[in-house]
Amino acid sequence: MKRRLSTAIPPLHELLLPETELEWHLLELPEFRHGLCWGEPRFGHPEGKVALHVREVLENINLIPNLHAEDRARLRLIALSHDTFKHAESRTRPRDWTKHHGVLARRFMEHYTSDTAVLDIIETHDDAYYKWMAQRRRSSPHSQLDSLLSRVGYCIQLYYLFFKCDTQTGDKTQAPLRWFEQAAQHIQPVMIKPYWPWERFTPYTE
Repeated sequence: MKRRLSTAIPPLHELLLPETELEWHLLELPEFRHGLCWGEPRFGHPEGKVALHVREVLENINLIPNLHAEDRARLRLIALSHDTFKHAESRTRPRDWTKHHGVLARRFMEHYTSDTAVLDIIETHDDAYYKWMAQRRRSSPHSQLDSLLSRVGYCIQLYYLFFKCDTQTGDKTQAPLRWFEQAAQHIQPVMIKPYWPWERFTPYTE
């Protein structure tokens, strides 16, 4: 008989280690807890549950060198909420982008923060991946970023840091991140996990 793997996860406060009153409050909200406990193993997310993915992202945030305390707090808030409403995302075809999980998460988090950068990154956190997909089908490798930069150009370094922390998890392909680091201007590349193959010989400088 084939043994089924357990899908249980530890209590959310033990898994995600909230650090602020807002983080504690979010983890006590039924709708937030439901979203974090949703998910099954799938490509890109072999961990299954959203909370387990969020834990990986939080661990990556801890590895960012010389990260300012304020930016760390912002990245944690983005991490906790960015995928928490995947369960409520529209599955219709053609896709209803007004019901993308990033949009739903932004609407929810607008009740808890007025930080525009945090909200914009929550909403658009998957857009760099979508732009990478689009440029693969077109001739210009960089022009696809224009519309995204019009939204998050003012906080591009913070966007990049989250995109990297989010991408270097599970078994996600690293090609979108490699492309973004080459195509986006005005970012300062950082090394988080040196064992990712394409980072092994990258000459990062402080």
